[in-house]
Amino acid sequence: MTKGYLVLETGETFTGDWIGYESEVAGEVVFNTSMTGYQEMLTDPSYAGQILTLSYPIIGNYGISSYNHESNTVQAAAVILNDVCDEPSHFESEMTLSQNLKAAAIPGLKHVDTRSLVSTIRKYQTVKGRIVLEKVFPDYIHKFNIPNSRTLVEQVSVKRPVVMGRGNCHIVLIDFGYKKSIVEALIHEHCKVTIVPNSTSYNEIEELYPDGVIISNGPGDPKDLHAHFPLIKHLSENYPTLGICLGHQLIALAFGGRTEKMPFGHRGANHPVKNLVTGKVNMTSQNHGYVVLADGINSEDFQLLFKNVNDGSVEGMKHKKLPITSVQFHPEAHPGPSDTEYIFTDFIETARLSGGKQVWESVQL
Repeated sequence: MTKGYLVLETGETFTGDWIGYESEVAGEVVFNTSMTGYQEMLTDPSYAGQILTLSYPIIGNYGISSYNHESNTVQAAAVILNDVCDEPSHFESEMTLSQNLKAAAIPGLKHVDTRSLVSTIRKYQTVKGRIVLEKVFPDYIHKFNIPNSRTLVEQVSVKRPVVMGRGNCHIVLIDFGYKKSIVEALIHEHCKVTIVPNSTSYNEIEELYPDGVIISNGPGDPKDLHAHFPLIKHLSENYPTLGICLGHQLIALAFGGRTEKMPFGHRGANHPVKNLVTGKVNMTSQNHGYVVLADGINSEDFQLLFKNVNDGSVEGMKHKKLPITSVQFHPEAHPGPSDTEYIFTDFIETARLSGGKQVWESVQL
């Protein structure tokens, strides 16, 4: 086996054996605690530009199925794991994880001490790293350059409109790096979905006659996408709107809120979130490194809807007058629990009631 090395900007080095495509790559090193769903994680556009550490010790035991991709290819810059199963057992398996990484030209390391690596990430909070082929020398200076958020979003989003599904409710999805499972959840509720580039103008969206608008998830720092704030604010003031993950952060910023980088993010399938209206706690699937600050939300316009049980961070909000809802977690939850799938059904019901009319027109009626 070819030896490989993960070099952190903090000076630590982790040794492993090479899997996938043998090429050096740099990125922010993050970790996910989920026991299953490695395929959905690797193909989630929100991981673009990141070196993903899978903390569960055995990965790949049910193989790879093209049906479970969240996008058309592996989006993570690289993957770090402990033990890899190269003889998967599942009736839908089409290839092994190692074969999938090689086909997608994505590098990775196995047999890495992932427990120690996760502890290091938690210690330093935000860590950049680089996977290299050559043995690391103390006096060698590695480069940790990674693309900015605008470049990452451009890399993973659609370049032209895509129409999927049929139904009596038309949802326009503004794409910053959407997951396929979001569209599947909408189609399951008998919606027609038009996925449009995030550069689409308000007039172009208006000509599609949507019943509702979704601001998608995606990679990077939401503040780097400030050019999109006016469009998001204009759309959400005129159509029923749902923001998911990055979309939640963009809606908050568009209405004057604030966001900040988290110590090491929320990435896993068992994050407890409390509904502040009902008092009920749901388990959620999450993947984000930035968070909306509670003290930056205008309480005259928005009410906090969800709060993270573990750290008290903002997990969702709702406009007091307009049909605008945003959530930090993933209601479609692939991988993860389906506790909060009602958020989709509530949004779609609101969109259907709007009947294609803009919000202010509906309010006046």
